[in-house]
Amino acid sequence: MDSAESRHRPGPGGPVPCPAKILVVGGPGSGKTTFLRSVADQALTTPATAAGGRRRRPCKRMRHAAALELGRITLDDDLVLYLFSAASAGPDRQLWDELAHGSIGVVVLADPRRLQDCFAVLDDVEQWHLPFVVAVNSFGPMTHTANDIREALTVPAEVPVMFCDARQPLSVKAVLHRLVRHTITRTAMWHLATTRRRPRIGAPLLTGRPHLSTRSRR
Repeated sequence: MDSAESRHRPGPGGPVPCPAKILVVGGPGSGKTTFLRSVADQALTTPATAAGGRRRRPCKRMRHAAALELGRITLDDDLVLYLFSAASAGPDRQLWDELAHGSIGVVVLADPRRLQDCFAVLDDVEQWHLPFVVAVNSFGPMTHTANDIREALTVPAEVPVMFCDARQPLSVKAVLHRLVRHTITRTAMWHLATTRRRPRIGAPLLTGRPHLSTRSRR
């Protein structure tokens, strides 16, 4: 059996980077495709398919099959991220649930002019029990602070809320770096809580309780 040292030993061409999957979600027009394509070393668009490779039929509320956006970015020498997103309304809920499996975290893009479009998206993200960050895509001068956005979206205090420009690669990379750090921190806290046999407390995304959305009524 290979040891941990041998698994991380540099190969003939140098260290072998670790792959990780991240979802990029948000309301229509929030800048998901721009976010992904501004930093991707490679990017492509493909029809949404089921787990077995079958093309999915459109959801009843959608006239056309959703197109998935896939991008690959080398974030650091030892980390390669595979970004998954969708244009327009995106794939149906079942496909997003499938994509969430194996993901290390989620970027929730928010349009500050239409924050209400994030309500349903955040509800789904919390159901996945994945670390996430809220990235407010700055379309112009901002009159609100990150705390204003957090309060409007009722995002827990431990979830990072930051501003970005989806058109600028450095800004997008800053969001991805912040998500990776948040994932590492939350994973370490989870292991510590498990070791001490303490119940998980804090944000709804850390609990196993059913979550009913009240964002639209707040």
